[in-house]
Amino acid sequence: MVAGAPEGRRYVEWLVAFAAILIGLPAAAWFGQEKLIFFPQPGSGTSHLPAGTERLEVAARDGTRLAGFLVPGGAQPGPALLYFGGNAEEISWSVADRRWPRGWTVAGVNYRGYGTSEGRPGERELLDDGLAAFDALAARRDVDARRIVVVGRSLGTGVAVHVAASRPVAGAILISPFDSLVEVGRMHYPWLPVDWLLRHRFDSAALAASVGVPMLAIVGAADGIIPPARSRALYDAWAGPRTWVAVPGADHNDLGSTPAFWAPIATFLEGFPARP
Repeated sequence: MVAGAPEGRRYVEWLVAFAAILIGLPAAAWFGQEKLIFFPQPGSGTSHLPAGTERLEVAARDGTRLAGFLVPGGAQPGPALLYFGGNAEEISWSVADRRWPRGWTVAGVNYRGYGTSEGRPGERELLDDGLAAFDALAARRDVDARRIVVVGRSLGTGVAVHVAASRPVAGAILISPFDSLVEVGRMHYPWLPVDWLLRHRFDSAALAASVGVPMLAIVGAADGIIPPARSRALYDAWAGPRTWVAVPGADHNDLGSTPAFWAPIATFLEGFPARP
């Protein structure tokens, strides 16, 4: 018995280490998931913004101040794009992109903790703030509230789908969308009980069946962060008219760098002519 004692201790130590890993990994995922989902970016200044860009401030339902930008379009009141960015994006760069179709106002508000917006990000907060941003844009005299198209990229598609399900948007452009953050998490962390652990679920597929407006989905055929299968699951659940565009060879972060990305957006937006 004495000779076998060290071996017994090693066995117990191995069990303790295994239990620590078994408990510690889910615990770390539970308490640290915000750092895995949200990557707040600081403000980028304004030198890259086009002339005439306006600062856009929105008061959230709980009083949090959200800050963004608006690039005016052509005739007023005119159509508008309301942009929701990715999880590591300060939106001024996307709002300022000169490849958006001319004549459309382009607006976006940084998530809580991003840019100069106050607060800390979370699913419930971002979804509520998306509605507040739509309401603020629709109330402007220079915007035709009947022709607001929501645009979401990656994480922002979860916000855009929620707004489309809750407000009278004209259409939706979803870039690298996903059906549910739970399903995306399962693909990246198959050894974790993601369904039990994830608090920020962004279950867009559950809303898609209630949204009847036209939708354009643009995905990178080589996307390794949100695989096209997850985008397709949301696309197939969408109730309204829908168009699928897969850009060959494009990954998650270089999807917007080619004409193959921008041309379908221009074509899609041509379907929203001026109304009397």
